[in-house]
Parts: sequence; structure tokens; C-alpha cells
Amino acid sequence: MFLPEHILINVAPNFCVGSAVGFKLDSLLKLSDTRARNNKMTLMHYLCKLLAEKMPTLLDFGKDLAHLEAASKIQLKTLAEEMQAVSKGLEKVEQELAASENDGAISAGFQKVLKNFLHTAEAEVRSLISLYSEVGRNADGLSQYFGEDPARCPFEQGLVVKCCHFPWP
Repeated sequence: MFLPEHILINVAPNFCVGSAVGFKLDSLLKLSDTRARNNKMTLMHYLCKLLAEKMPTLLDFGKDLAHLEAASKIQLKTLAEEMQAVSKGLEKVEQELAASENDGAISAGFQKVLKNFLHTAEAEVRSLISLYSEVGRNADGLSQYFGEDPARCPFEQGLVVKCCHFPWP
């Protein structure tokens, strides 16, 4: 995450290492723990005060995070397992349709309904697979945008949880 340059210059000249102009998301959690000498103001308070003076519209960003807590409960691994279970279930329906072809005319109505179901279900499963892939790419992209390594910082354990439990002003 990147801060506007004047905030970095005014607030954090000692926090920048080399030419770094950003920070890791988990370091945000420490802003409330970093206190002034008089113990009355934290770095979080100071940043909020500075933002209120220089860019007050940024203080409303919490509204953009309305769905973050619900999103933090979604586990990509669980979604993948459920998607695989749906695919296996669809395969079993296909096997049942193939087996019913040996039953003759008595199963004609069943076969017709099952074929219609399979036609619709296969399209839905393809859509589901496509959406899951898109979610994975978006999660990785979001992690990278905030300077995290998606391989080392899984989406569920890192980015969403850190943002969700951060004490927003």
C-alpha cells in the first residue's frame, strides 16, 4: 500500500528503508501501538489527524470495505473442494444417464429430464470453474498490489484478515 508522498515525508522519514515508499499490511496493526513520548497520541491518531486535514475524503474509505468481513470468512481452499465435489456429482449423474440407456423405453422420461438437467448443470459448472479461476487471479493480484507475496501470504490468512481486524478510525 502506498501513501501520498507528502505524508511519507512529513510523517515517516525514519520509517522508509532505502527508496521504499510503502509498507506491509501487517505493519498497519502496529500503528496503534506506536505512541508519542507523552503516551497520549498514537501514530494512528496522528495519521488520521493529518489525513483529516490534508485529504478528508480518504477517511471514508471504510465504507468501501463493507463486505470485507464477510469475504474474510470465504476460504478459497473450501471453495475448490466444493467445486470438485460438484464436478464429481455431475460425473455421477452422467454415469446414471448412461446406465439408464440400458433400461429401454421405461426410462425414456427419466433420460429426457436428466439430459436437460445435465445440459444446464454442465454450463453452470463451467461458469463456476471460470469464476473460481477469476477469484484466484483477483486474490493474487490484490495481494501483489499491497506488496504481499501470494505464495507466502495466502489470501485468507493474510490480506483479508489483516484488513478486517485492523482498528479503522
